[in-house]
Amino acid sequence: MNVKNVGVIGAGAWGSGLAQAIARGGHKVQMWAREQDVVDGINKNHENARYLPGFPLSENMTASTDIKEVASGKEFLILASPSLYLASTAKQLLEVPDVKEGKVTIGVITKGFITSPEGPKLVLETLEGILPPCYKNSLVYISGPSHAEEVAMGKITGLIAASENPKNSIRFRELMRVPGLMVYSSLDVIGVQICAAAKNVIAIVYGSLDAVAEHSDVFGDNTESLLLAAGLNEIQTLGMAMGATHAETFTSIAGVGDLDVTCRSKYGRNRRFGQDIIKTDILDRFKNLDDLISRIGEIGYLSEGAVACKYVHEISQKYGLKLLICDGLYRILNKEIKPQDYLKELLTQVTSN
Repeated sequence: MNVKNVGVIGAGAWGSGLAQAIARGGHKVQMWAREQDVVDGINKNHENARYLPGFPLSENMTASTDIKEVASGKEFLILASPSLYLASTAKQLLEVPDVKEGKVTIGVITKGFITSPEGPKLVLETLEGILPPCYKNSLVYISGPSHAEEVAMGKITGLIAASENPKNSIRFRELMRVPGLMVYSSLDVIGVQICAAAKNVIAIVYGSLDAVAEHSDVFGDNTESLLLAAGLNEIQTLGMAMGATHAETFTSIAGVGDLDVTCRSKYGRNRRFGQDIIKTDILDRFKNLDDLISRIGEIGYLSEGAVACKYVHEISQKYGLKLLICDGLYRILNKEIKPQDYLKELLTQVTSN
């Protein structure tokens, strides 16, 4: 086996889960984390107790708080910072000689949209504006139905490696040819990114509906499948408007596969946030969506869908799209409508179209 040196920038749950899979396959993986306790836990106890507790990590994994150290001397870099911090994190990589010279192949697993003066942008578009020009059309976006916990356990998981550079997609496929992972290539970089971001928005609504359905004579499993199908249609509508190139992206594991697991899995943080909206009135502590995003750390776990919802709303207005589910969640998070009232309104509209 040809052992590779891999750097993972960001030690959240998903970054740690994927790093564990790659390390389990025999590669050397070093992770970057801001928090000293996360670094110490990985190095001394082989566990990320803060973000992926209870899952032993490979001895092939180490960690550091020095981002330049982690990004240097690596053949592959995987950017795993949350969308809110991705741009500022990427700017720190500009001081790394290997990145400056384009010597390292870069993949990205961050899901969401990135704010800019020109409006919301996709993850790779944002990074191409920050990284050296040699990375334009060469970054690899990795996504799919992949909860970190199951990836860390080695349960079989399918991923998409999307890039306009087929050779780089293949390089990441080869890197991730490890026990438990099945990786496929795609040229539809835009479509795969939109699936990854927008499915988190749908999952919040799904979680809310699931919580209401527990004590409802009206909502049930059939209703949840109705919502899931309608949500997939909205993701495809958004994707095609923004330039997705392959309709089949939305029926692949990048689309319906990722949407299904995000909505239905017990590990889903966006589903959990939707449930908490109903069960614990978690929105009561926030004034509106902007206040929620600025204080999102107070939730206790990261709901990327809450952040993505703001940007999906802006994009839908820009393109004149009718996205009942996504726009409805925006109204809920912005405190314009109560979630129970919205669900009744939504399903009436969905079934009348």
